[in-house]
Amino acid sequence: MKHSGGWDQDWRDLLRDGINSAEDLAARFEGIDAGEIRQVTERYPVRINGYWLSKIQEVGDAFYRQAVPDAEELRVGCGLVDPLHEDDPEDSPVPNLTHRYPDRVLLLVNYQCPIYCRFCMRKRKVGHPETFSTKYVDQGMAYIRAHPEVRDVLLSGGDPLLLSDIRIAYLLRELRTIPHVEIVRIGTKVPCALPQRITPELCAVLRKYAPVYVNTHFNHPAEVTPEAKQACEMLVDAGVPVSNQCVLLKGINDDAETIRQLMHKLLLIRVKPYYLFQGDLVKGTDHFRTPVEKGLEIISALWGHTSGMAVPHLAVDAPGGGGKIPLFPETRAGFKDGKMLLRNYEGKIYEYPDPKSEEAPLPFHV
Repeated sequence: MKHSGGWDQDWRDLLRDGINSAEDLAARFEGIDAGEIRQVTERYPVRINGYWLSKIQEVGDAFYRQAVPDAEELRVGCGLVDPLHEDDPEDSPVPNLTHRYPDRVLLLVNYQCPIYCRFCMRKRKVGHPETFSTKYVDQGMAYIRAHPEVRDVLLSGGDPLLLSDIRIAYLLRELRTIPHVEIVRIGTKVPCALPQRITPELCAVLRKYAPVYVNTHFNHPAEVTPEAKQACEMLVDAGVPVSNQCVLLKGINDDAETIRQLMHKLLLIRVKPYYLFQGDLVKGTDHFRTPVEKGLEIISALWGHTSGMAVPHLAVDAPGGGGKIPLFPETRAGFKDGKMLLRNYEGKIYEYPDPKSEEAPLPFHV
């Protein structure tokens, strides 16, 4: 049976037909100890939808490592549960809303994703229904309405595009009744991880409440599949600009040629490379992180060797909720004693530790 957009399978079926437990994993892949992995999934849930599962060609490939739990997630390291201080009362006046920058807020509207990335910056929330409530969303909307300085709202989660069309339309309609809200952005893995969710009906909703900008999340050139191409082009054809935020992941994409291929493929499907992120210092993700020097090395290899359109901004999230800070190859001069000094949008200076450090990343102001 064909569904909206010409897809062979409905996206809801793909979610149901995937892997959602340690037992499912052990039955599917050789060498997985269900008991060991259950300890991981009790803390950090697993979800691998049927589409993503079909793309895993072998144990250890890019699709496998990003979605299959690993005992390394329980190893004690230098990460923090909430390294960006999103839940800090100073920046989070109501639950699941972060107001850090003067004119922008982050509003979490879902706790589910099409896959649960093992390197997720919100491992503390994603897949945990107790962290979410529609009343929090209502409180967030009320906060935005009461603060006229807010002109830009980023909807994230979890993944907003896993909500129903009706719920998405409701959220966008509510935001469009607030006169001072000019820009709405949606952070979503759906075009990459569950492209079947992008349907003509969803695109019509996004078009109706324009301008709506989509920031998606491709990390490896193999993810740019025919299905992903169709999803991204449907969004762009509906007048929705799509950009990509990529995370550097050790052993998956931490080399210049892989990143170059990814950026070229993204441009071919009309997705603009936006950010290349150093992995956040999140508890349970040490085995994915790369040194800051690696990101600088990759950007240096791209500059002048490919179109400027294919070169993303390299950025790091400053410890302690300092915000995103762009890095450039000349930033090497800012290294001191194995650490780097970063200046955020307010002019505050932060010390960013080498990811190999066993210290917790605590900021200081100069």
